[in-house]
Amino acid sequence: MKNALIIIDVQNDFCPGGALAVDSGDEIIPLINSMWQNHDIRCLTQDWHPKGHSSFASSHEGKAPFEATEMFYGAQMLWPDHCVIGSDGAAFHPDLETGHANMIVRKGINPAVDSYSAFFENDHKTSTGLHGYLQSLGVTEVNLAGLATDYCVAHSALDAAKLGYEVRVLEAACRAIDLDGSLDKARTEMREANITLEF
Repeated sequence: MKNALIIIDVQNDFCPGGALAVDSGDEIIPLINSMWQNHDIRCLTQDWHPKGHSSFASSHEGKAPFEATEMFYGAQMLWPDHCVIGSDGAAFHPDLETGHANMIVRKGINPAVDSYSAFFENDHKTSTGLHGYLQSLGVTEVNLAGLATDYCVAHSALDAAKLGYEVRVLEAACRAIDLDGSLDKARTEMREANITLEF
């Protein structure tokens, strides 16, 4: 039985000064760096959007960031342009020790579909390949940290639980956007899915 540490989207655009900054997002980095050696498998995810991605408000005439819209796969929050492929904003924060990672999952590459989860795009069908990788290595327990608690971390945790992993969200090493009560909603959904929240 092996465990995996999955660090979600600790990128410049999600840290202070970035295009979609999460308050105090960079404060979690020392704690994350201290966790690497306690896990058998270590993975990073990285938002990696082409220019003009459909999740960008700028791609929808008359829409502003943080408005919701309907896509062919369901409701979608519209965001400021962020984590554009090859940009400094898409790079991992320079203080994050990325050399420990066994795998990097780049998500949101499809211009027509956003991808919050480390496991599936937002159509809930298209796999990122992470599940197959963890299965091949015998991983049964998944621990998650990173940005943001109420979006990409929560979606990754919920998908991991659906796939049969024992799931723990390490909230001390997460920060949230908390948009219109999204953090409380995400915590409720995770607890209902028997995900352990560690503060």
